Amino acid sequence: MIKRIVFISSLIMALTLGVIQVSAQGESFPSIIPLPNEFQPEGIAAGNGHDLYAGSLGTGAVYRANLRTGETEMVVPKQEGRIAVGLAFDSRSSFLFVAGGPAGAGYVYNLEDGSTVDVFQFTTEPSFVNDVVVTQEAAYFTDSFRPVFYRVPLSSNGQVPDSSTFDEIELKGDFVFVPGAFNSNGIDATANGESLFIVHSGRGELFNVDPETGCASLIDLDGDAVPNGDGILLDGKTLYVVQNRLNQIAVVQLDAKLSSGEIVGLMTNPEFDVPTTIAEFGNSLYAVNARFGTPPTPDTEYDIVQVTKE
Repeated sequence: MIKRIVFISSLIMALTLGVIQVSAQGESFPSIIPLPNEFQPEGIAAGNGHDLYAGSLGTGAVYRANLRTGETEMVVPKQEGRIAVGLAFDSRSSFLFVAGGPAGAGYVYNLEDGSTVDVFQFTTEPSFVNDVVVTQEAAYFTDSFRPVFYRVPLSSNGQVPDSSTFDEIELKGDFVFVPGAFNSNGIDATANGESLFIVHSGRGELFNVDPETGCASLIDLDGDAVPNGDGILLDGKTLYVVQNRLNQIAVVQLDAKLSSGEIVGLMTNPEFDVPTTIAEFGNSLYAVNARFGTPPTPDTEYDIVQVTKE
């Protein structure tokens, strides 16, 4: 009888230890994901499963990171004459939409083979196509140097039209364009695509924008602002705003009408080094460190930092 009790006690202890080990493995997502030296990341986007994508300001290449293992691999090779700023992934097509910065263009890559699907040349005027969001009906790109955004219509399965098919929509209403400054930057959308959210970097303002008319309504933050606003992420009625050179993420709780909000928290991390954009997975945000101001030498390190949502 004593041997049986000892055996059962040992078995329970072994099972308990096993559960602890499984739990530890399940929580082993690395808090820091290294990117290649000299990579100069700026945009980041969540993909399918544990996939995360980061693009290069230096070469236009795109790397895929596995959130569980931290392993990375190049999925879009270096692109001659292109850079990668903001990114958006469409799971319907496995296409990655990339803002092209001063080229005035948006690029679409097929992540199954890294090929270019199409190039949308939005403008030849001085511009900086900065960020992009994909909804069920369209991809929307911001332009920091022009008071407009660009709309590329998408089919029901996420296919893109001919490269000449896009709309330039003027930002109107409360939006104030400041010549010579960084204006509209990060962009996100409600799940139904009926409202866009844009941050004005220079003025530290947030806007709820009608995607059809371009009418922008200022989101009342009760006197507060989000200066240096860069990438944004909408999660229900919580809007996360990356404030790049401030090394923080503002947490904005929006009201039911998405017309006003309150900054209820500031997320910081000692590993932040000018984060620019964020992606989400579960209860975590992943911020990419652009390290603006640090020379991109062959020895300059870059990474992605995991933080828990507030």
